[in-house]
Amino acid sequence: MPGTTDGSTKTMGVLTVGGLVVVTAYTVALGSNGWLWFGWVVLGLITLALIVTKTS
Repeated sequence: MPGTTDGSTKTMGVLTVGGLVVVTAYTVALGSNGWLWFGWVVLGLITLALIVTKTS
């Protein structure tokens, strides 16, 4: 059904937000790590692509 998301998309969203929290905490505690931010951006783009494909 258009406009709905399934469980896997919601799980990816939760993982993406959780990843943001972890990467931010790591950056605050130990300093920035470009690879962690790159990985989080890739995860976010994959999540965004899932949301776009599920809602269209």
